[in-house]
Amino acid sequence: MPRKMKIISVQLPQSLINAIDTLVRRGVYPNRSEAIRTAIRDLVKKELYQTEIEEERPEYVVE
Repeated sequence: MPRKMKIISVQLPQSLINAIDTLVRRGVYPNRSEAIRTAIRDLVKKELYQTEIEEERPEYVVE
């Protein structure tokens, strides 16, 4: 069963929005939301998951 998504509001500088839009236009991501979700997922894995014990994966880490 898919997880329910929640909407959050974030303020970004125009230069980051332009960069995300370029990635979407190039087909790297289907839309802005997916690009931002991927970036956040990578950040969470890098910053939090590396310090967690391997066998107990927290629910906020999505593979």
